[in-house]
Amino acid sequence: MAEATTSAGEHEPALKRVLGPKLLLLFIVGDILGTGIYALVGQVAEEVGGAAWLPFLVAFAVAMITAFSYLELVTKYPAAAGAALYTHKAFGVHFLTFMVTFVVMSSGITSASTASRAFASNLNEGFGLDLGNGGIVLIALGFMLLVAAVNFRGVGESVKLNVVLTLVELSGLLLVILIGVFAIAGGNADWSRVVAFDTPEDKGVFLAVTSATSLAFFAMVGFEDSVNMAEECHEPRRIFPKIMITGLTLTGIIYVLVAICAVALVPVGALAESETPLVEVVRAGAPGIPADAVLPFISMFAVANSALINMLMASRLLYGMANQAVLPKPLARVHPFRRTPWVSILVTTLVAFMLIIYVSLDSDSDVVSALGGTTSLLLLAVFTIVNIAVLVLRRDRIDADHFRAPAGLPVVGAVASAYLVLPFSGRDAIQYELAGLLLLLGLVLYGITILLNRRLGVKQTVLDPTKLDG
Repeated sequence: MAEATTSAGEHEPALKRVLGPKLLLLFIVGDILGTGIYALVGQVAEEVGGAAWLPFLVAFAVAMITAFSYLELVTKYPAAAGAALYTHKAFGVHFLTFMVTFVVMSSGITSASTASRAFASNLNEGFGLDLGNGGIVLIALGFMLLVAAVNFRGVGESVKLNVVLTLVELSGLLLVILIGVFAIAGGNADWSRVVAFDTPEDKGVFLAVTSATSLAFFAMVGFEDSVNMAEECHEPRRIFPKIMITGLTLTGIIYVLVAICAVALVPVGALAESETPLVEVVRAGAPGIPADAVLPFISMFAVANSALINMLMASRLLYGMANQAVLPKPLARVHPFRRTPWVSILVTTLVAFMLIIYVSLDSDSDVVSALGGTTSLLLLAVFTIVNIAVLVLRRDRIDADHFRAPAGLPVVGAVASAYLVLPFSGRDAIQYELAGLLLLLGLVLYGITILLNRRLGVKQTVLDPTKLDG
């Protein structure tokens, strides 16, 4: 991302429109594919048993409903700002816009932290290191340092690179499906597990499904990032609806097929115990070929891409908020040679460090599940607000034609998203603990900023969401 100033009256050049339908589709599919499905199939199966495909299907349905709301807003306001812009336009409350922006930033950090743990686990599996929890934590922290170094050096967004990364990520999932199909055709699968519900003793079927859906939703996030590409698309009002719906549908089908193959080939207990569940699937379905030696490295590549994209987003959002004097100004410092927001990169990396270490200290906690669940918790809260914003902004008439979500869908999306945020959905308490700590950090930074601005005589600006990504 190029750094930009926000001085009043400065005229910035328009973003170059380079994305057509095919590249936008690959961007959306590539952004959704990644850490979630590679790392969380086992945890989802642990909640519901062999019917692990159902939570992914429900998560897909909730994501699709919310996607309709995003489509109405992105075709109505085709600007690169996403949820922050929609919140600002709908409610006009500076603090609420700030909190939505901070929550989106925090979800990027928790998502990257999840990816770093998954990367470490796959590296451990791929090289046969047989490290304990402490060794995996050290690798995860080292990986985050590497991501920070790349982030600091400066990474331009390249659509062509995204095409390559998407194809690599997709190849790993298609490999799992292909091996699963051959194993099933050869009679080496147990179909009875696919329709079997095996829920924890303290949960009924409904609660188990919603609890697993809260976790599986992490695998569906990413589609909302595409709205930030609106200004770089050819005819966004025309192509966005068809492409986003197509991209979500493709990933939903892939996820359900992967989940079915996983539980048909590997007992639920073995899936739940493994931090690299898809490796277990490949090993069980094709024991005679070395495919299980390749998949960990494909997984590493996929989650590395997820981590870098999310840390780029988080650091630039932090920089953008500081640049508008709604967070301490030192966070907006840019390195004189690399031209990257080095203080924001340092702070977001330190927060990721603390999250990884904090969760890893609890021997009873599944690190990937806790961090991934926290990501979905934060984003579902944002989706609740976005679905409400659609209804509020229908009072704002514009001259241009735009997509309109079917009547009632935003209401269903808001209710479903809000329910999956609440404790009634069966979420693990540690997810609320982590989300609460991140929100507290945001409030502290916000309070410090107000005090510093008053002391230094800096006027508190109105947060402009369109300039947050620098």
